[in-house]
Amino acid sequence: MKVTEHIEKANGKTLFSFEIIPPKKGKNIKELYDNINPLMEFKPPFIDVTTSREEYVYVNRDGLFDRKITRMRPGTVGICAAIKHKYNVDTVPHVLCGGFSKEETEYLLVDCHYLGIENVMALRGDAMNHQKYFEASEGGHHYACDLVGQINNLNQGKYLHDVVETDDKADFCIGVAGYPEKHIEAPSLNSDLKRLKEKVDAGADYIVTQMFFDNSKYFEFVDEAKKAGINVPIIPGIKPIAIPRHLQLLPHVFKIDIPEPLISEVEKCKNNKEVRQVGIEWCIKQSKELMEGGAPVLHYYSMGKSSNIEQIAKAIF
Repeated sequence: MKVTEHIEKANGKTLFSFEIIPPKKGKNIKELYDNINPLMEFKPPFIDVTTSREEYVYVNRDGLFDRKITRMRPGTVGICAAIKHKYNVDTVPHVLCGGFSKEETEYLLVDCHYLGIENVMALRGDAMNHQKYFEASEGGHHYACDLVGQINNLNQGKYLHDVVETDDKADFCIGVAGYPEKHIEAPSLNSDLKRLKEKVDAGADYIVTQMFFDNSKYFEFVDEAKKAGINVPIIPGIKPIAIPRHLQLLPHVFKIDIPEPLISEVEKCKNNKEVRQVGIEWCIKQSKELMEGGAPVLHYYSMGKSSNIEQIAKAIF
Protein backbone atom coordinates (compact mmCIF):
# COMPACT_ATOMS: atom_id res chain seq x y z
CA MET A 1 0.00 0.00 0.00
CA LYS A 2 1.17 3.55 -0.69
CA VAL A 3 2.23 5.86 2.11
CA THR A 4 -0.50 8.30 1.11
CA GLU A 5 -3.09 5.52 1.22
CA HIS A 6 -1.99 4.60 4.74
CA ILE A 7 -2.46 8.23 5.77
CA GLU A 8 -5.90 8.45 4.18
CA LYS A 9 -6.96 5.15 5.75
CA ALA A 10 -5.92 6.42 9.21
CA ASN A 11 -8.66 9.11 9.06
CA GLY A 12 -6.70 11.70 11.01
CA LYS A 13 -5.03 9.29 13.45
CA THR A 14 -1.28 9.87 13.69
CA LEU A 15 0.76 6.90 12.48
CA PHE A 16 4.16 5.62 13.63
CA SER A 17 7.07 4.96 11.28
CA PHE A 18 10.82 4.84 11.43
CA GLU A 19 13.95 4.78 9.32
CA ILE A 20 16.78 2.24 9.41
CA ILE A 21 20.22 2.06 7.83
CA PRO A 22 21.60 -1.08 6.13
CA PRO A 23 24.35 -2.90 8.02
CA LYS A 24 27.92 -2.54 6.89
CA LYS A 25 29.26 -5.16 4.52
CA GLY A 26 30.03 -8.40 6.36
CA LYS A 27 27.47 -7.78 9.12
CA ASN A 28 24.56 -10.16 9.60
CA ILE A 29 21.04 -8.88 8.94
CA LYS A 30 19.98 -10.39 12.29
CA GLU A 31 21.22 -7.29 14.13
CA LEU A 32 18.89 -5.23 11.97
CA TYR A 33 15.97 -7.53 12.77
CA ASP A 34 16.82 -7.33 16.48
CA ASN A 35 16.34 -3.57 16.33
CA ILE A 36 13.17 -3.77 14.24
CA ASN A 37 11.44 -6.46 16.32
CA PRO A 38 10.68 -4.29 19.41
CA LEU A 39 9.16 -1.56 17.21
CA MET A 40 6.69 -3.81 15.39
CA GLU A 41 4.46 -3.68 18.49
CA PHE A 42 3.49 -0.17 17.41
CA LYS A 43 2.30 -1.32 13.98
CA PRO A 44 4.33 0.88 11.62
CA PRO A 45 2.56 0.99 8.25
CA PHE A 46 5.90 1.53 6.52
CA ILE A 47 9.64 1.47 7.25
CA ASP A 48 12.22 3.57 5.39
CA VAL A 49 15.58 2.05 4.42
CA THR A 50 18.37 4.49 3.63
CA THR A 51 20.82 4.29 0.74
CA SER A 52 24.43 5.35 1.20
CA ARG A 53 26.36 6.64 -1.76
CA GLU A 54 29.80 5.39 -2.76
CA GLU A 55 32.91 6.42 -0.86
CA TYR A 56 36.65 6.06 -1.23
CA VAL A 57 38.64 3.54 0.81
CA TYR A 58 42.36 2.83 0.83
CA VAL A 59 43.48 -0.75 0.23
CA ASN A 60 46.98 -1.92 1.25
CA ARG A 61 48.72 -3.59 -1.70
CA ASP A 62 52.14 -4.80 -0.53
CA GLY A 63 52.80 -1.62 1.41
CA LEU A 64 51.29 0.69 -1.18
CA PHE A 65 47.82 2.10 -0.72
CA ASP A 66 45.40 2.09 -3.64
CA ARG A 67 42.34 4.32 -3.52
CA LYS A 68 39.21 2.35 -4.39
CA ILE A 69 35.59 3.37 -4.56
CA THR A 70 33.02 1.20 -2.79
CA ARG A 71 29.67 1.17 -1.03
CA MET A 72 30.04 0.30 2.65
CA ARG A 73 26.31 -0.24 3.25
CA PRO A 74 24.84 -1.89 0.15
CA GLY A 75 21.64 -3.92 0.01
CA THR A 76 18.88 -1.32 0.37
CA VAL A 77 16.45 -2.97 -2.06
CA GLY A 78 17.24 -6.46 -0.76
CA ILE A 79 16.63 -5.34 2.81
CA CYS A 80 13.34 -3.73 1.78
CA ALA A 81 12.23 -7.00 0.19
CA ALA A 82 13.37 -9.01 3.23
CA ILE A 83 11.52 -6.75 5.68
CA LYS A 84 8.40 -6.76 3.52
CA HIS A 85 8.47 -10.56 3.45
CA LYS A 86 9.32 -11.08 7.14
CA TYR A 87 6.99 -8.51 8.71
CA ASN A 88 4.35 -7.97 6.02
CA VAL A 89 4.92 -4.22 6.20
CA ASP A 90 5.49 -1.72 3.40
CA THR A 91 9.02 -0.49 2.86
CA VAL A 92 10.40 2.70 1.36
CA PRO A 93 13.85 2.46 -0.24
CA HIS A 94 15.76 5.71 -0.56
CA VAL A 95 16.76 6.48 -4.15
CA LEU A 96 19.64 8.93 -4.64
CA CYS A 97 20.90 11.17 -7.40
CA GLY A 98 24.45 10.99 -6.03
CA GLY A 99 26.34 7.86 -7.01
CA PHE A 100 23.85 6.64 -9.61
CA SER A 101 23.38 7.16 -13.32
CA LYS A 102 19.88 7.54 -14.73
CA GLU A 103 20.16 4.01 -16.17
CA GLU A 104 21.15 2.55 -12.80
CA THR A 105 18.21 4.36 -11.23
CA GLU A 106 15.86 2.89 -13.82
CA TYR A 107 17.16 -0.64 -13.14
CA LEU A 108 16.69 -0.13 -9.40
CA LEU A 109 13.14 1.07 -9.90
CA VAL A 110 12.33 -1.89 -12.14
CA ASP A 111 13.62 -4.21 -9.39
CA CYS A 112 11.40 -2.44 -6.86
CA HIS A 113 8.39 -2.82 -9.14
CA TYR A 114 9.03 -6.56 -9.57
CA LEU A 115 9.31 -6.95 -5.78
CA GLY A 116 6.00 -5.21 -5.16
CA ILE A 117 7.60 -2.18 -3.50
CA GLU A 118 5.18 0.70 -4.05
CA ASN A 119 6.95 3.59 -2.32
CA VAL A 120 10.29 5.32 -2.88
CA MET A 121 11.99 8.31 -1.27
CA ALA A 122 13.69 10.48 -3.91
CA LEU A 123 16.72 12.38 -2.59
CA ARG A 124 19.63 14.25 -4.11
CA GLY A 125 22.05 12.89 -1.53
CA ASP A 126 25.14 14.47 -0.04
CA ALA A 127 28.46 15.42 -1.52
CA MET A 128 31.25 12.89 -1.19
CA ASN A 129 33.80 13.53 1.55
CA HIS A 130 36.37 14.99 -0.84
CA GLN A 131 33.83 17.30 -2.51
CA LYS A 132 33.07 20.79 -1.21
CA TYR A 133 29.73 20.79 -3.01
CA PHE A 134 27.52 18.07 -4.45
CA GLU A 135 28.54 16.88 -7.89
CA ALA A 136 26.29 14.66 -9.98
CA SER A 137 27.63 11.30 -11.07
CA GLU A 138 28.34 10.83 -14.76
CA GLY A 139 24.99 10.34 -16.44
CA GLY A 140 23.14 11.07 -13.19
CA HIS A 141 20.72 13.70 -11.97
CA HIS A 142 21.85 17.00 -10.47
CA TYR A 143 18.64 17.65 -8.55
CA ALA A 144 16.02 15.63 -6.68
CA CYS A 145 13.35 17.36 -8.80
CA ASP A 146 14.76 15.65 -11.90
CA LEU A 147 14.87 12.29 -10.12
CA VAL A 148 11.21 12.71 -9.15
CA GLY A 149 10.48 13.44 -12.81
CA GLN A 150 12.17 10.21 -13.90
CA ILE A 151 10.19 8.16 -11.38
CA ASN A 152 6.96 9.87 -12.42
CA ASN A 153 7.74 9.20 -16.08
CA LEU A 154 8.24 5.51 -15.28
CA ASN A 155 4.81 5.51 -13.64
CA GLN A 156 3.48 6.56 -17.04
CA GLY A 157 5.38 3.87 -18.93
CA LYS A 158 8.05 6.30 -20.12
CA TYR A 159 11.46 4.67 -19.78
CA LEU A 160 14.70 6.49 -20.53
CA HIS A 161 14.97 5.33 -24.12
CA ASP A 162 11.49 3.99 -24.84
CA VAL A 163 7.81 4.52 -24.25
CA VAL A 164 6.57 1.05 -23.33
CA GLU A 165 2.95 0.19 -24.05
CA THR A 166 2.03 -2.04 -21.12
CA ASP A 167 -0.75 -2.69 -18.65
CA ASP A 168 1.87 -3.37 -15.96
CA LYS A 169 3.15 0.14 -15.33
CA ALA A 170 4.89 1.05 -12.12
CA ASP A 171 2.84 3.21 -9.78
CA PHE A 172 5.30 4.47 -7.19
CA CYS A 173 4.25 6.77 -4.39
CA ILE A 174 7.09 9.30 -4.27
CA GLY A 175 8.39 10.90 -1.09
CA VAL A 176 10.81 13.83 -0.96
CA ALA A 177 12.68 15.72 1.76
CA GLY A 178 11.67 19.05 3.26
CA TYR A 179 13.71 21.34 5.50
CA PRO A 180 11.89 23.33 8.22
CA GLU A 181 15.13 25.24 8.89
CA LYS A 182 16.00 25.30 5.15
CA HIS A 183 18.51 23.23 3.22
CA ILE A 184 22.13 24.07 3.93
CA GLU A 185 22.67 25.28 0.34
CA ALA A 186 19.47 27.33 0.03
CA PRO A 187 19.92 31.10 0.27
CA SER A 188 16.61 31.48 2.14
CA LEU A 189 13.69 29.45 3.42
CA ASN A 190 11.47 31.02 0.78
CA SER A 191 13.74 29.91 -2.06
CA ASP A 192 13.93 26.44 -0.48
CA LEU A 193 10.11 26.24 -0.49
CA LYS A 194 10.15 27.11 -4.21
CA ARG A 195 12.46 24.14 -4.83
CA LEU A 196 10.15 21.95 -2.74
CA LYS A 197 7.14 23.10 -4.79
CA GLU A 198 9.04 22.11 -7.94
CA LYS A 199 9.47 18.58 -6.56
CA VAL A 200 5.77 18.34 -5.77
CA ASP A 201 4.84 19.67 -9.21
CA ALA A 202 7.17 17.06 -10.74
CA GLY A 203 5.18 14.28 -9.05
CA ALA A 204 6.10 14.02 -5.36
CA ASP A 205 3.22 12.65 -3.25
CA TYR A 206 4.42 13.42 0.27
CA ILE A 207 7.21 15.11 2.21
CA VAL A 208 9.31 13.94 5.16
CA THR A 209 11.16 16.67 7.01
CA GLN A 210 14.71 16.89 8.20
CA MET A 211 14.99 16.40 11.96
CA PHE A 212 14.19 19.36 14.20
CA PHE A 213 13.93 19.90 17.95
CA ASP A 214 11.65 22.93 18.05
CA ASN A 215 8.12 22.05 16.97
CA SER A 216 7.31 25.65 16.08
CA LYS A 217 9.74 25.24 13.16
CA TYR A 218 7.64 22.36 11.81
CA PHE A 219 4.28 24.07 12.22
CA GLU A 220 5.57 27.28 10.62
CA PHE A 221 7.05 25.24 7.78
CA VAL A 222 3.71 23.48 7.15
CA ASP A 223 1.89 26.84 7.11
CA GLU A 224 4.39 28.41 4.71
CA ALA A 225 4.29 25.34 2.47
CA LYS A 226 0.51 25.59 2.19
CA LYS A 227 0.81 29.27 1.32
CA ALA A 228 3.25 28.25 -1.42
CA GLY A 229 0.66 25.87 -2.88
CA ILE A 230 2.11 22.65 -1.46
CA ASN A 231 -0.83 20.46 -0.49
CA VAL A 232 0.68 17.00 0.03
CA PRO A 233 1.14 15.42 3.49
CA ILE A 234 4.15 16.73 5.41
CA ILE A 235 5.54 14.15 7.82
CA PRO A 236 7.78 15.37 10.67
CA GLY A 237 11.12 13.60 11.01
CA ILE A 238 12.23 13.23 14.64
CA LYS A 239 15.43 12.11 16.32
CA PRO A 240 16.09 11.84 20.06
CA ILE A 241 19.41 13.15 21.30
CA ALA A 242 21.41 10.26 22.73
CA ILE A 243 24.95 11.45 23.50
CA PRO A 244 26.48 14.80 24.58
CA ARG A 245 28.31 15.15 21.26
CA HIS A 246 24.97 15.47 19.46
CA LEU A 247 24.84 19.08 20.69
CA GLN A 248 27.76 19.87 18.36
CA LEU A 249 27.43 17.14 15.74
CA LEU A 250 23.78 17.56 14.71
CA PRO A 251 23.90 21.36 14.19
CA HIS A 252 27.19 20.98 12.29
CA VAL A 253 26.04 18.18 9.98
CA PHE A 254 22.39 19.14 9.48
CA LYS A 255 22.55 22.91 10.08
CA ILE A 256 19.71 22.87 12.61
CA ASP A 257 19.15 24.73 15.88
CA ILE A 258 18.80 23.01 19.23
CA PRO A 259 16.57 24.85 21.74
CA GLU A 260 18.30 26.35 24.77
CA PRO A 261 16.20 24.40 27.32
CA LEU A 262 17.29 21.12 25.72
CA ILE A 263 20.93 22.23 25.62
CA SER A 264 20.72 23.18 29.29
CA GLU A 265 19.26 19.79 30.30
CA VAL A 266 21.90 17.87 28.35
CA GLU A 267 24.72 19.93 29.85
CA LYS A 268 23.51 19.04 33.36
CA CYS A 269 23.90 15.32 32.64
CA LYS A 270 26.75 13.39 34.22
CA ASN A 271 26.90 10.52 31.71
CA ASN A 272 25.50 9.15 28.44
CA LYS A 273 22.68 7.33 30.21
CA GLU A 274 21.34 10.58 31.62
CA VAL A 275 21.69 12.31 28.23
CA ARG A 276 19.77 9.47 26.60
CA GLN A 277 16.95 9.86 29.12
CA VAL A 278 16.79 13.62 28.52
CA GLY A 279 16.57 12.91 24.78
CA ILE A 280 13.74 10.45 25.30
CA GLU A 281 11.75 12.81 27.52
CA TRP A 282 12.20 15.73 25.11
CA CYS A 283 11.16 13.55 22.19
CA ILE A 284 8.05 12.31 24.02
CA LYS A 285 7.02 15.92 24.64
CA GLN A 286 7.75 16.78 21.01
CA SER A 287 5.78 13.78 19.77
CA LYS A 288 2.70 14.54 21.86
CA GLU A 289 2.62 18.15 20.67
CA LEU A 290 3.05 17.11 17.03
CA MET A 291 0.28 14.56 17.39
CA GLU A 292 -2.03 17.15 18.92
CA GLY A 293 -1.13 19.49 16.06
CA GLY A 294 -2.34 16.99 13.47
CA ALA A 295 0.90 15.50 12.15
CA PRO A 296 -0.11 12.62 9.84
CA VAL A 297 2.83 10.40 10.85
CA LEU A 298 5.62 10.59 13.41
CA HIS A 299 8.71 9.39 11.60
CA TYR A 300 11.69 8.52 13.80
CA TYR A 301 15.32 8.44 12.70
CA SER A 302 16.56 5.38 14.56
CA MET A 303 20.10 5.27 13.09
CA GLY A 304 20.09 1.50 13.59
CA LYS A 305 19.23 1.56 17.30
CA SER A 306 15.73 1.06 18.63
CA SER A 307 15.72 1.05 22.45
CA ASN A 308 15.10 4.80 22.85
CA ILE A 309 12.56 4.84 20.02
CA GLU A 310 10.77 1.95 21.73
CA GLN A 311 10.48 3.91 24.99
CA ILE A 312 9.16 6.96 23.15
CA ALA A 313 6.61 4.93 21.18
CA LYS A 314 5.36 3.22 24.35
CA ALA A 315 4.56 6.64 25.82
CA ILE A 316 2.83 7.86 22.66
CA PHE A 317 1.15 5.02 20.75
